[in-house]
Amino acid sequence: MDFLGVSFTEWVGYAAMAMLLLSFTMKAVTKLRIVNSIGCLLFVIYGFMLDPIAKPIIITNGAILCVNLYYLLKK
Repeated sequence: MDFLGVSFTEWVGYAAMAMLLLSFTMKAVTKLRIVNSIGCLLFVIYGFMLDPIAKPIIITNGAILCVNLYYLLKK
C-alpha cells in the first residue's frame, strides 16, 4: 500500500523519526520522555515491518522505551 509513492512501512519510519526529533526540542523532561517513547514504539513497529526484521532497530528502541517507561512510572 503506497501513499504519495511512499510505502506504509516507510511512513511509519518517518513518523518515528519525526517523533524522536521532536522530543529533542522539549525542555520538560517528562514531555521529552513521553514523546521519545512514542517515537521508540513507532521504531519498534517499523523494525518488525521491515523485511527482513531489523533486530538492531527493535532491540535499541525497545531498550530506550523501557528506560523511558521506568522513569515515567517511577514518579
